[in-house]
Amino acid sequence: MSHLKKGIILVGHGGIPKGYPADQVSKLKRLEAQRRAAGQPMSAEELELDTRIRTWPRTPETDPYQAGLEALGAQMKPMVNGSLFALAYNEFCGPTLEQAVTDLIQQGAQSITVVSTMFTPGGSHSEYEIPEEMEELRKQHPDVSLHYAWPFNLKQVSTMLVDHISQFS
Repeated sequence: MSHLKKGIILVGHGGIPKGYPADQVSKLKRLEAQRRAAGQPMSAEELELDTRIRTWPRTPETDPYQAGLEALGAQMKPMVNGSLFALAYNEFCGPTLEQAVTDLIQQGAQSITVVSTMFTPGGSHSEYEIPEEMEELRKQHPDVSLHYAWPFNLKQVSTMLVDHISQFS
């Protein structure tokens, strides 16, 4: 009997790198808002701007968020019992969730679980965008089992936060 090859993707928000042109960020956000309001797919212009910011060169100094997510991922990876592991970002940074899923599938993942760093209910990325993207990815990859580990158990999150607070008091 073959063993199901599993993958885990940790999704973070993503940050704008220091030094990135502010006018380009404004233009990207405006195009994104127009697209969402119209319910349209991404235009070539928006895709080009999105790709440019996601592939912008970064260092821990210019993008401390990326460095932080990478540090969290480095702590998690040894804990996932040999599952394939990847990071992804909702916006501003690469890889995208779609790219991370595709990469893990190319490495042989047959079952992928996506988990967000955004714990609280009500956020547009975790509540709407990731589930919508997961639905599209399930259509693109019908032979792969794609799971979204959402919503978080708020009692568990609260316990983790209270345990964390105890270190400071």
